[in-house]
Amino acid sequence: MPETLLQKLKEYDKTMLPMHMPGHKRNLALSGKDGYLSALCADCDITEIAGFDNLAEPEEVLLSLKERAAKLWKSEEAYPLVNGSTCGILAAIYATVSANDKVLMARNCHKSVYNGVRIVNAKVAYLQPERETETGACGAVTPETVEAALQKNKDTKLIIVTSPTYEGMVSDVEGICRVAHSYGVPVLVDSAHGAHFGFGRFPKGAVECGADLVVHSLHKTLPCLTQTAILHRSGNLIAGEAVQTAVNMFQTSSPSYLLLASVEGCIGLLEERGDALCGEWKEALEEFYRGAGLLQHIRVIGDEKTTGDYKRGTAVYDRDPGKLVILTRGTEMTGPQLMDRLRETYRIELEMAAEQYGLAMTGAGDTKGSLARLLQALLDIDAQCGKGEVCESFYPSLPPVRMRVADAEQLFKKEYRWEDAVGRIAGEYVWAYPPGVPLLVPGEEITEELICFLMRKEASGVRIHRTGGGNQEAIRCIEREGTL
Repeated sequence: MPETLLQKLKEYDKTMLPMHMPGHKRNLALSGKDGYLSALCADCDITEIAGFDNLAEPEEVLLSLKERAAKLWKSEEAYPLVNGSTCGILAAIYATVSANDKVLMARNCHKSVYNGVRIVNAKVAYLQPERETETGACGAVTPETVEAALQKNKDTKLIIVTSPTYEGMVSDVEGICRVAHSYGVPVLVDSAHGAHFGFGRFPKGAVECGADLVVHSLHKTLPCLTQTAILHRSGNLIAGEAVQTAVNMFQTSSPSYLLLASVEGCIGLLEERGDALCGEWKEALEEFYRGAGLLQHIRVIGDEKTTGDYKRGTAVYDRDPGKLVILTRGTEMTGPQLMDRLRETYRIELEMAAEQYGLAMTGAGDTKGSLARLLQALLDIDAQCGKGEVCESFYPSLPPVRMRVADAEQLFKKEYRWEDAVGRIAGEYVWAYPPGVPLLVPGEEITEELICFLMRKEASGVRIHRTGGGNQEAIRCIEREGTL
């Protein structure tokens, strides 16, 4: 068995005098016997020194890491990332798109995608996902939607979709790739939440579905440290050299070897027993869903094979059962109220909450015991929960685009309260975080429908964010008198 990166870090000759970064010099005594340096294993925290390879130009142990990742997820090339999925998204777009190229992107993409197309100053046309009726959340992007968009935008250079979404909605990536490739257009899939796909009995992964570029966030669902991710490249539509160059531009030149060791460890664990590990996780989820069938007011959607009452339709091609969408619709509670109750009374922290649901995000580290604890808390709350008004889920129409983002950013802006911003042009992004999907983009007209939606969100306890920060009930709008 080849020596692992973690073994190399542990066994590195500690008698070597480190006249190099980092500044703690592996001196654990600096913070005391039980201080932070000891707790964080700083004696294994190094830089690119002899014997430890270079992530930007891997030749040894880090090259092996790349090759093992590619083999595991069945891509042609894999690029380990220590700057999170955001780094992979930015690099993938930069490697594929030039200034004024056309990008077809799903409107529910993460803000990193918006930042990526802004960096290259691309033209954007949106793919509008179907809406899931129970939650109002974005569902699938269909191959038919992609086909229609390509017919209208024949100069498209890249298609970007998110699958699975934050709420676990899965698109027909295989069908999308088949359509896109018939036009000679590559597909980038933000599968940050889908690194576990393809293992056990979870849905098929985006790489296997034929995507040219796929970003996996390892830390979201797999046993890996926060900020770790992988960018995958396959096919002949995008050159590997261009991707490596872009990764080196956006990734730190001083990567954490502790993070890289966790990536290697995660890969090793999946190589050894990935199917078994994810199979146990899936079995625990199925037991949870069966128990959730006893709920009278609150409902959990996520695995129709187990619950038997979840209607797919075109909005949901498939679902990630690891995302537990806990519906409060029709009860006296909002999603944020459920989240607060679970935290304060049951010491359970959800991933996020929207107006009419909370999201429990599970991972490979969950067990039957942890899911049973969540289930019991939900059963207790459900027994005390009365019925409420059934509010129809709605999502505002796409705001009219009045100018490109790059142009909007160059103009003077003035802050207006929400009710006074209707009819004006946005000068900043507005979103709820999580999941970090923009509700309003610079250059778009602010509609009354959107403002009503923001007010309703805020009233339910969902926090609204904007680029400029500060007063969340205001938006910076374009003043046409001059440029910055």
